Amino acid sequence: MSLRFRYTHYRCLLHPSGHKETTVPQTQNAPLVLASSSRFRQALLDRLHLPYQCHSPDIDETPLDGESPQALVHRLALSKANAVAERFPQHCIIGSDQIALFEGDILGKPHTAERARANLARFSGHKVTFLTGLALVDTRHQRHHVHIEPFEVVFRTLSEQEIERYVTLEKPLDSAGSFRMEGLGIALFERLEGRDPNALIGLPLIALCDMLRQVGMNPLGDA
Repeated sequence: MSLRFRYTHYRCLLHPSGHKETTVPQTQNAPLVLASSSRFRQALLDRLHLPYQCHSPDIDETPLDGESPQALVHRLALSKANAVAERFPQHCIIGSDQIALFEGDILGKPHTAERARANLARFSGHKVTFLTGLALVDTRHQRHHVHIEPFEVVFRTLSEQEIERYVTLEKPLDSAGSFRMEGLGIALFERLEGRDPNALIGLPLIALCDMLRQVGMNPLGDA
């Protein structure tokens, strides 16, 4: 794979305030918190067999003027974790964010079927790069880790009918890149290039396991 973005930081925790949260019932009082209400990220985290709870942050995801793609996913992943950190002073909070890069454009969630169809028509027969930012905030020690996971997808040459059928069936309006890897989106691809395909679903598990081991939450450790 041509891209090799990988950044890890370990710094003092920031405490933003004024964010509204909605709570998803999960394992109460678990020391691990997922700053997301995404059922797809929850399904990925379930695979690690660690008790956790979910809280969904409400943050502004608008890119800053002149902000690079790497800086954007770094900032948003960390902001999502920090947005709920004040409520959990003795926890580890996971935040994640994803963007697609194509021909110099940063593409987030399409939000409309028309935009999703337009994105897929552009991607047809081409390679698209995805960057997933992953943050783990440790409020017990006022520190955090941030990692950026690159992944590349080569799309098949798609017909207008295939694009229309896919968007109608899957409605990927809240997914960066206008598809869902965990569903019918797999039929759009010619090949995948990267270390961890879980990153396409929104949570790079290989990097997350490494972070969790560093804070004493080894998924394969003693129960």
